[in-house]
Amino acid sequence: MPDLLLELFSEEIPARMQRQAAEDLRRLVTNALVDRGLVYEGAKSFAGPRRLALVVTGLPVEQSATKEERKGPRVGAPEAAIQGFLKSARLARIEDAKIEKDAKKGEFYVAVIERPGRPTKDIIAEIVPEIVRSFPWPKSMRWGEASARNDSLRWVRPLHSVLCTFGAQHETPEIVSFAIDGIGSGDVTYGHRFLAPQPIKAKRFEDYAASLDKAKVVLDADRRKDMILADARSLTLAHGLELIEDEALLEEVAGLVEWPVVLMGEFEQEFLEIPPEVIRATIRANQKCFVLNDASGKLANRFLLVSNTIASDGGEAIAAGNARVVRARLSDARHFWRTDLAPLADYRDKAQKPLDQRLAKLRALNIVFHEKLGTQGERVDRIVALAKELAPLVGADAAKAARAAELAKADLVTEMVGEFPELQGLMGKYYAEAQGEAAEVAAAIEEHYKPQGPNDRVPPGSVSVAVALADKLDTIVGFWAKDETPTGSKDPFALRRAVLGIERVTVETGLRLPLKSLLRQRLLAWQLLDLIKFPTSEFPSALENASAIEAGKTSVHFQRGMVAVTLASEAIVPCQNIATSRAIDLLTFFADRLKVYLRERGARYDLIDAVFALPDQDDLVLIVRRVEALGKLLDTEDGKNLLAGYRRAANILRAEEKKDGVGAFDAPHDAGALVAPEERALAEAIGAASRDAAARVSAEDFEGAMRALATLRRPVDAFFDKVTVNADDPKLRLNRLRLLNELRRAVRTVAEFSKIAG
Repeated sequence: MPDLLLELFSEEIPARMQRQAAEDLRRLVTNALVDRGLVYEGAKSFAGPRRLALVVTGLPVEQSATKEERKGPRVGAPEAAIQGFLKSARLARIEDAKIEKDAKKGEFYVAVIERPGRPTKDIIAEIVPEIVRSFPWPKSMRWGEASARNDSLRWVRPLHSVLCTFGAQHETPEIVSFAIDGIGSGDVTYGHRFLAPQPIKAKRFEDYAASLDKAKVVLDADRRKDMILADARSLTLAHGLELIEDEALLEEVAGLVEWPVVLMGEFEQEFLEIPPEVIRATIRANQKCFVLNDASGKLANRFLLVSNTIASDGGEAIAAGNARVVRARLSDARHFWRTDLAPLADYRDKAQKPLDQRLAKLRALNIVFHEKLGTQGERVDRIVALAKELAPLVGADAAKAARAAELAKADLVTEMVGEFPELQGLMGKYYAEAQGEAAEVAAAIEEHYKPQGPNDRVPPGSVSVAVALADKLDTIVGFWAKDETPTGSKDPFALRRAVLGIERVTVETGLRLPLKSLLRQRLLAWQLLDLIKFPTSEFPSALENASAIEAGKTSVHFQRGMVAVTLASEAIVPCQNIATSRAIDLLTFFADRLKVYLRERGARYDLIDAVFALPDQDDLVLIVRRVEALGKLLDTEDGKNLLAGYRRAANILRAEEKKDGVGAFDAPHDAGALVAPEERALAEAIGAASRDAAARVSAEDFEGAMRALATLRRPVDAFFDKVTVNADDPKLRLNRLRLLNELRRAVRTVAEFSKIAG
């Protein structure tokens, strides 16, 4: 069966776009073929610095002929309906349609539409230009004289040629003829820009790939990556060094070269006084080079670069040129490093330590964090206060937590972070260590941003945990208070990541955090501030008053300069209601993120719903433990049968509550009215299990509570097997329904079983 070979040859394609572009080309072409009835055996796409390529194997020579019957209007229908039918069915006259009879609808017209199969080559010539014109590049451009027209071709970089052939393996493939903005298709491609720039004729994929390889072009990006990695490992091993592997950099570099040649460069030993992360960031970001460690595991003054050519001198000039640029970049970095370590000579308080001076600079510049949430300096004050509050809960020294929170954002105005924003926190740690801060304080400055993703570790130290939670809680509460919440896939302030970070820190460290009260109190403070229209700098005062309100105070007083505001209960209560509503909404958001987190750990989403449905569930550690215990229970036969028994009881109660009203069976059952031995046994079992489960829940022994409920399995089965709930005697019926309600209530001690799926 014939194969399709397609190549789109252009100027440099950005490395970051290549993988997705190759996938888009494969998807768009194959989908278009399938939509037209052309099923294929296989397809593979390729991307490089100057070309996108696609091979689709096992295509038919032509479409299959199709026959379709399209039902039309009734015989005798209005002329407008007849004409519409003729147009849609492409019939010249109504006599060309069949008439069929329907027992209910009478006679109606049916058009028989037969379409002969078209040659696959013609269909390819039709779909490829359409796909190229509408290709989903993140960024694209027009070029040349045609760029003056709005309808001219847009491509990531100027498109130079299109290779498109179609044919069977043992036949000579044909060129699929078409043109895109004056660029005609053909069977010609080009090799390496410098090493083999001559045109190459290619008919089928095997010839195409082999010819490119001879012309110093490695078509497959994964093969280029393997070549780079293998050569890099060999070269470092030969010099007694160790490669610091970097998958993202490897992917990028493989997209920059067609024929990779790995070379080693060198810079002066004196630059190693700079923190290794800075050297790595400098060399990686600016030169796309790999850094190396020496035999002791420390950063070496060597680096690897990947050239796109074979140099006559073995690459010495290329390596030397890259070394000159690296040297200049490192010289700048060393200047930033030394400048940041020195006090600000022109600063008014010269006695302050360098990092404290940067904090003062941060405040003095009034750098805005967010227009609704004030400046970075004001945010630092909020984080400091919250870190001190959280410190006892996490077992941290309050003074160290406050100090770390105070300095956590100071490195944002350093020279180094200005040049390399990705080093924020890390540079703060280095500068804190240099000015003699406690080890826990320096570590917390770096680690308070963690975890930044699902694979990032949580902060290990208690001081770091306090500052990390304070930073994330301030972010999530502030934006929630200002109604800047995520919508759909949009989350410009990374609130989902902040919440997931809070959840991972609390769950993985076993931290018992009073989440609901923390959220509500701060939401109330923002609400009070909005009500009195004081600036965000007055948040500490608002938080103090919110705390007083939570403690039961019915009136609060605000003072700012000569402006005084007193709020009485009639003004406070609406603020409390809004804060409570938003806290519940925010807890729901936490629940949704927790589901994502627990699902990644293998937990069932419905079990999370079942636990969250219980009142006052804001202790994330206990929620996780309940979910785990519930999962273990439902993995047993007793658990599955208990769930089935609960559902039967709940269904009966739900049906009878529609007749008697909700709450009709809330009263305790009458022990004297129990007749059958099975109902007496169930009543006794429910009482014992309820007491045992409640006691174990209070002791936070959730597995024990689940085991206590599991003992209900047999008496529940026996009850439903032998006892008629809706007995003829009204008193007997009422008593049995009350007993089932007690079963439902007992099960709800550990989870809302109605939320469990399956």
